[in-house]
Amino acid sequence: MDPIPDTTLDHVAVAAERQDDLWPRYAGELAGRWLGGGWTVGFGSAQVAYANGMKLEALEPHQWERNDFLRRFLDRNGPGPHHLTFKVPDINQALETATAHGFTPIGVDLRDPDWKESFLHPKDATGVVVQIAWSAGDWSGQRREGLPPPRTAAPAALLHVAHRVASMRAGRRLFEGLLGGAPVADGDGWVELAWPGGGRVRLLEGGAALDGRPGRISHLAFACQRPEELSDAVPTGDGTYVVEAGHNHGTGLVLWPEGYDRSHG
Repeated sequence: MDPIPDTTLDHVAVAAERQDDLWPRYAGELAGRWLGGGWTVGFGSAQVAYANGMKLEALEPHQWERNDFLRRFLDRNGPGPHHLTFKVPDINQALETATAHGFTPIGVDLRDPDWKESFLHPKDATGVVVQIAWSAGDWSGQRREGLPPPRTAAPAALLHVAHRVASMRAGRRLFEGLLGGAPVADGDGWVELAWPGGGRVRLLEGGAALDGRPGRISHLAFACQRPEELSDAVPTGDGTYVVEAGHNHGTGLVLWPEGYDRSHG
């Protein structure tokens, strides 16, 4: 069965009590380029873009008394990765394809002429919220006042989202079979899937960190200039650096120097 056609991995979203807590890392140290933001019932969000086209979205609760999904997420899990958004050219076709593949879209909202969305529940999507959306265009706007200055003139590249799964078969059924990711690299217990536009997911199989769950986002991998300068960055001994999730509002980072050979995993 064919996947949803012409899907792109648009962004990864991370949640925190305050967006401003995230910008020193993602807009400052990693020099993400401001795209835009806004507020709606339940949450506020804003995005930055990186050198390879991949985006990161920051979420914080807003008017949560009227829509508490993000408030409940933070109360249950604390800050950290929240969802992956895949954009499609035809949302109705995407919904039909998802159903044909045995997935059940939830939260389907087709009312907005500029933004139409649906979701796959984490129980149906290897432990992560997957948003499938159609958009009339991307955010764009001047860099918001008060953001920390970028550490470097060039943004980092958000190389991949590392997603640990209990079952590689289930992970590939979703990200390759339904969402159309193309395998571009693999190794012992991992495979990397790519989409047009720069987005990649690296599936990692198993591990005690899952604690019985079907999956969870493990970390975000960036390539950047002088990664040793980032706060709380610890060398691994192989040329890369890590920032533990506890030092980055619940989201672990792996930092690759620009030009580093990643083919070994």
